[in-house]
Amino acid sequence: MFIAIIIVFLVGYAAIALEHPLRMSKAAPALLTGMLVWTLVMVANESVLPEGMGDVENRIDALFHHVGDIASILFFLLGAMTVVELMDAHGGFEVVTDRIRSRDKRVLLWLVGMLSFFLSAALDNLTTAIVMAALLRKLVGDKDDLWMYGGVVIIAANAGGAWSPIGDVTTIMLWIGGQVTAWCIIESLLVPSLVCLALPLLWLSTRMRGKVNRPEADGSEADRPVRKAQQYTVFALGVLTLLGVPLFKAYTHLPPFMGIMFGLALLWMYTEFVHTRSMEETGQYQVAAILRRVDHSSILFFLGILIAVAGLQTAGHLTLLSGWLSGALPNVYATNTILGVLSAIVDNVPLVAAAQGMYPLSTYPPDHIFWELLALCAGTGGSMLIIGSAAGVAVMGVLGIEFMWYVRKMFVPALIGYVGGILTYWLLN
Repeated sequence: MFIAIIIVFLVGYAAIALEHPLRMSKAAPALLTGMLVWTLVMVANESVLPEGMGDVENRIDALFHHVGDIASILFFLLGAMTVVELMDAHGGFEVVTDRIRSRDKRVLLWLVGMLSFFLSAALDNLTTAIVMAALLRKLVGDKDDLWMYGGVVIIAANAGGAWSPIGDVTTIMLWIGGQVTAWCIIESLLVPSLVCLALPLLWLSTRMRGKVNRPEADGSEADRPVRKAQQYTVFALGVLTLLGVPLFKAYTHLPPFMGIMFGLALLWMYTEFVHTRSMEETGQYQVAAILRRVDHSSILFFLGILIAVAGLQTAGHLTLLSGWLSGALPNVYATNTILGVLSAIVDNVPLVAAAQGMYPLSTYPPDHIFWELLALCAGTGGSMLIIGSAAGVAVMGVLGIEFMWYVRKMFVPALIGYVGGILTYWLLN
């Protein structure tokens, strides 16, 4: 049964990695994998499980313990995604994106890169990738240029998410899990993350010249029944909600999902108050309608993969893997560098979840260089392949970037940035 659990997990993992050829949402195999892993854990003979897991009641207790931790992450994601969708529906992001006026390719390259970098830290890399990809379709008409800027958004969004406690799902997991604190991850990873972006931008700057061809205006800008004051207010409330979560956690000691739900409640009340006209005119701007736009399949994917990894932890697989890695790799830099490279091939969420299960806080205490380097490597390593991160998959879908085009054009600059970021972290520590 011990081997069967591994086989189920690997087969499910393969189905997740091959979601595009299989034309299947990765949420389906992730959920099935999680449920099958725990089914096997529950029916396994006590002789193949770690000490203390022979009693079925102990396994149930372990399951509910993991579900509590996972629910905290999922509630936070649901709240954050709803806030972002509410801001987008009211045109809040146009407050920032409308300021981009330059047509010089190099200037636009750095503007798009830096804007994506800091937006990702304030929001998250997936949301930033979607917003910036939609913006690029209004700014860039030529397909090759559009794809190039889309690649920059992927690298910048992943780098920006690595140094923020709310910028990436993996940093959220590490922050909520107690492996890192908000201020320490910002202080330690801001400069290395900037290097992860700056080196690819310098590389690409030597290859981009001339002016950007803007697409023809399609006249689709909405007659939105939202006043400018409402647009700015929703944007400001949304940003304050997202940025205020770390402060809320620090002062109240409540989990982050409580902070994001607190801000969402205020934003919800405001939008209900201002949209007092007929439902036909303003119903699409109310939270009840916005919730239908939230990507619930992503939340179910995280549930499935995190519960599967929790099953491996309960069954003792991660303890064995931890021992093997500790013996085979010389130090935390080698371990995390390999994990970062793997994150370009497979999803970084289960990799980080596995690391959290393999290495308890008694081995690496909060804010240890292992956890900080894991956040950097898992966050930025996925930029080397377009399917290696949620941001990459999102931009791929919005802009239609081809897999092999990304390998030819963006793999080298992303790799240079990845190695440069790790070396910068090493020099600073």
